[in-house]
Amino acid sequence: MPLRFLAVACALFLVGCVSPSVRVPETSDGPPLAPHGDLANLPDPVPRKEPKSRSGNPPSYTVFGKTYQVMDSAVGYREEGQASWYGRKFHGRKTSSGEPFDMFQLTAAHRSLPIPTYVRVTNLGNGRTTLVRVNDRGPFYGERIIDLSYAGAVKLGFAQQGTAWVRVEVLEDAPEFYLQAGAFRELNAADALKAALGELTGLPAHIVQVSHDDLFRVRLGPVVGRPEALRLQALIVAAKYGRPLILDR
Repeated sequence: MPLRFLAVACALFLVGCVSPSVRVPETSDGPPLAPHGDLANLPDPVPRKEPKSRSGNPPSYTVFGKTYQVMDSAVGYREEGQASWYGRKFHGRKTSSGEPFDMFQLTAAHRSLPIPTYVRVTNLGNGRTTLVRVNDRGPFYGERIIDLSYAGAVKLGFAQQGTAWVRVEVLEDAPEFYLQAGAFRELNAADALKAALGELTGLPAHIVQVSHDDLFRVRLGPVVGRPEALRLQALIVAAKYGRPLILDR
């Protein structure tokens, strides 16, 4: 797998810099030294509305003498091209968003999409698809259009080859929903369900009160899109927590 080059400091975080310092890896990148779970079946991240990160979103930046424009909006973006991946060498280092890079999560680097953005990536060679969250800048090698985490490459079936021809599509805005999983007169009971649902789904759960009664309602979300709301509803039913109501935002 060719070396991944990342620009740091002024290239990704400040406006108007034209001569960024470049971090050149001392050794080749690669996969983890030991197996790490069933990455081929890693669940897709759940898209949610997020503000643009405070870093990684300058109007433009320059790397290797080439200037890149950061998109104001990702709406309508769709492109086909070559994807690569990065892994062990950068595990734990800061991404352009300021978050640590985790090679075992479904994330990606893109040169111009706003950070963060959720995209669907399809391997056109085998039909495999996954969602990833763009939180980094790159790739700056050749004409590649996206750099996936190692987990993303495993899930799309090209970690051994190093590159693949893919389609990248931004998820269009979808309606948001909440799931109401219970209503209790006792706060302790609501707290217990809130904690259980958070652990089960990995999503934020909330306790809500409305003006016309004294019930403590346990709600999960927001969840983007009805298909995801239905999936979570089925997950909660299977875990024997009852059938939650799906509420419009």
